[in-house]
Amino acid sequence: MSPAMAFSTSDEMRKTNDDDHHVTESQYQKGVKHLHEIGISRVPRRYILPDSDRPNAVYKRVNHLNDATPNLKLPIIEFSELLGPNRVQVLKSIAKACEEYGFFQIVNHGIPLEVISNMIDVSSRFFALPFEERAKYMSSDMKAPVRYGTSFNQNKDSVFCWRDFLKLMCHPTEDVLPLWPSSPADWRRLAAAYAKETNYLFLMLVEAILESLGVWGATMNKTEEDDEILNKFEDGSQLMVVNYYPPCPQPDLTLGMPPHSDYGFLTLLLQDEVEGLQIQYKDQWVTIEPIPNSFVVNVGDHLEIFSNGRYKSVLHRVLVNSAKSRISVASLHSLPINSMVTPSPKLIDKANPRRYKDTDFASFLEYISSCEPKRKNFLETRKLNN
Repeated sequence: MSPAMAFSTSDEMRKTNDDDHHVTESQYQKGVKHLHEIGISRVPRRYILPDSDRPNAVYKRVNHLNDATPNLKLPIIEFSELLGPNRVQVLKSIAKACEEYGFFQIVNHGIPLEVISNMIDVSSRFFALPFEERAKYMSSDMKAPVRYGTSFNQNKDSVFCWRDFLKLMCHPTEDVLPLWPSSPADWRRLAAAYAKETNYLFLMLVEAILESLGVWGATMNKTEEDDEILNKFEDGSQLMVVNYYPPCPQPDLTLGMPPHSDYGFLTLLLQDEVEGLQIQYKDQWVTIEPIPNSFVVNVGDHLEIFSNGRYKSVLHRVLVNSAKSRISVASLHSLPINSMVTPSPKLIDKANPRRYKDTDFASFLEYISSCEPKRKNFLETRKLNN
């Protein structure tokens, strides 16, 4: 670290000292919406990242810029064309997107716009509830079917991130729905409708993913084992994570979420109109431009394992800003929680030896419960040394 950077970092830390005298550990645990509501003017030390981990730090130093990192338009998949004569070409586009970006955006997906707008609206109203109402769902239990919290893992994070969240297990619906928040009054109805629609979209997408990998398809001589994988997904896991990022007084010092990959098979992300999502592309952080009423779809760790490394789960993170709050809804889908995820035998041969160990959800929970989850550390523990 240069003397100038060292001075800048220590100066920033001193500036936050006065604010920190008024922010207790219990207030951190109440979340960043609470900190925003009590009117802090600087980011408390608990949220300040080391200089090297701050947004745009490397990009600005290398390129001598003051602006944010560049924007990236992900490959756009017209879902409606998957159901028509252009299916083969669309499958090739999906395969290329999963190999090159680990992400794509899907439009014309068939989910009613009312379902989407209702989900954003009711999520906004949930986070507008008094803290005492939201706190009813606070839990440190990673296995809890409903869990409200802050940061990434507030029990393990050495540096907190600027995010509050509500996590909901969505399957089986009849078992978990009575556990979901009862406020706002229409939360269960609207969130359940959204979860149902996104799960149906996932099942359609997973067929396309498997077909693009060459392990399943209408033109193949399928066996019972080939259809069994789809049956498992129909009874698979779905975790819905509603994220709230309030305005941050010093957004250059912190992140809404640190660099990480998703543990599941596919994630369907709904964003509002506020930018924030960044992915690592060609060793550079790039911002994903939100497209109204679209979904960002990304490869999870389980799909990277299943594809034996052909499709990549890519690091992504979330920026915050000082002017606007941001809401996103991530729907993470995979095989049933008690299932083992393993590389597809059809994607293993002498030229492509098995690259990953088998894994399951219990292993993932044990991992994130025992450490501060960063980057793709869990996936690294699944790799074989070929």
